[in-house]
Amino acid sequence: MPEFTLPFRPELSLPVILFYAAVAFIGVVALTPWFVRFLTTNRIGKQLRVETIDGREPTIFRTYHAAKIGTPTMGGLIIWGGILITVLFSRLLSLSGVVEHSILQRGQVYLPLFVMVALGIVGAVDDYLNVRGIGRTKGIDFLPKLGFLLVISVSGALWFFLKLGYDSVHVPFYGIIDVGWWYVPIFIFIIIATANAVNFTDGLDGLAGGLLAIAFGSFGVLAYLQGLSVLAAFCAVCVGAIAAFLWHNVPPALFFMGDTGSLALGGALGVIALMTDQVLLLPLIGFIFVLEALSVVIQLTSKKLRGGKKVFRAAPIHHHFQAIGWGESKVTMRLWIIGAFFAAIGIMIGLAG
Repeated sequence: MPEFTLPFRPELSLPVILFYAAVAFIGVVALTPWFVRFLTTNRIGKQLRVETIDGREPTIFRTYHAAKIGTPTMGGLIIWGGILITVLFSRLLSLSGVVEHSILQRGQVYLPLFVMVALGIVGAVDDYLNVRGIGRTKGIDFLPKLGFLLVISVSGALWFFLKLGYDSVHVPFYGIIDVGWWYVPIFIFIIIATANAVNFTDGLDGLAGGLLAIAFGSFGVLAYLQGLSVLAAFCAVCVGAIAAFLWHNVPPALFFMGDTGSLALGGALGVIALMTDQVLLLPLIGFIFVLEALSVVIQLTSKKLRGGKKVFRAAPIHHHFQAIGWGESKVTMRLWIIGAFFAAIGIMIGLAG
């Protein structure tokens, strides 16, 4: 099959795209004080981890994060909520005749927006149960959460494959490879892996937020240069909302995004990579997310096969860097730098390949 062309491409100018990004940024910044008061009043605060991902005592985590107990969480709700409000606001402007086209377009925005909201709801339920002390014993909440992730990703995969006709993958400097029905498991893997990788990365003040802003900005550039101006506008809105969250999330964080944000934004990022047909650039543009997820896999595998011996002092790897003496801000800034560097490489390959 030839490279798939999205069905509807209204032109949005760069000033309009930047306007929507600014609306998302200003809106989320303005709503944040009220939202944090709401979280504080209802005691929706971070709980100290009681065990590691493999069920052991999290001594290193407790050493560096005990002071964060009680900090409001579920901040991801205001991120994807702000994105949703901005998209609907663009629709209102379109209906009133202020602008010709809104961001809410079936061909380019419905799918990433659906995945973002659906996974955001899953993450919100998980965060709320954890705050209330329900379901965080021996990882009993993992399977239900994975089940919901699987249902959402399977639904998206079947829609892409059966309804939209996606059945190929673009390989940089090579071209299109027809993968047929294998596109379905590829889609499922990308969504689940990206959502969980961002979730693993969300462990230090500002870390995941900064890297997500870089990643959405990078795919926004690629989408715009492909002529997908509406999808580029959606990415810009994501960057604006995430930047507003970062305004209050840099150390010391006023609140955390939680699973509510990390699952939602990670899943949406995976969908956008698939829609731009640049999924093989995702490991570069999201390099730190991949590194964080691999560190967890390596650590768990080592403990299982080597009688409990660890490769890292703690996993995900940002906790390892803390354990060897890097301050939290230094870890965050250095990983931002590495993430931006590899994202720039990803954009250059996307343009050249």
